[in-house]
Amino acid sequence: MNGLNEVLADNHYPGRGVLWCRTGDGDTLGAYFLTGRSRASQARALRRTPESELIVAPSEARAHDHLRHYVAARQSGRWLVFGNGEQVATVAERLDSGLVPALALDGLDYEPDPPIFTPRLTVVADGRDAGQAWFGAARHSSGTRTATNRLTLQVSGLAPGEGVLMSTYRSDGHAVATGEPLAEVRIAAGNRSGLLEELWTSLPLQLRIAAAVFSPGGLAEADIRQAAPAQS
Repeated sequence: MNGLNEVLADNHYPGRGVLWCRTGDGDTLGAYFLTGRSRASQARALRRTPESELIVAPSEARAHDHLRHYVAARQSGRWLVFGNGEQVATVAERLDSGLVPALALDGLDYEPDPPIFTPRLTVVADGRDAGQAWFGAARHSSGTRTATNRLTLQVSGLAPGEGVLMSTYRSDGHAVATGEPLAEVRIAAGNRSGLLEELWTSLPLQLRIAAAVFSPGGLAEADIRQAAPAQS
């Protein structure tokens, strides 16, 4: 198991990512991050709404882009839902209707952005059992098949210093490809503020947009770090 900083430092373009982990003090936390290469991607901010959601929004008012602007985290009753696209709201609504996490994550598709077909990554964390979470990934086949590959992973019993990470992309500095399905990582941070620092400093400096750390039931108190937004 490699450290979070090693895994991210080895990836020249991780895109967007979700993390579920336990810090050294025993706190179980979720995290979300954005990196971007284009001016349109970098002209975004991670904001807290009056409803205590976290949204990815344009840094300047303009028409909504459903692939770039979305609810990134929402508390839905006992469930904390976070991820990299509009599916977060869909999954939260399904949970509100009574579906269990595995079914709420079912039926999602990857993003319609050829040629890379960005995966949809979603985490559902249980506020009544702080150690338990479900990851959902909707991914394009590595071949020519267009049907969505859907991965659902239940994570529980993390020890302090353990985490699970998913990112949308993988790059060696030249080519960009869909990220690996998941990575189990070591967390060096001893507490919540340390986790945000560890995550932020592990992201590629020139591509950083925003990162947030939060706990189930505590989305209103999410810690957010962001770069000065680029002007579109």
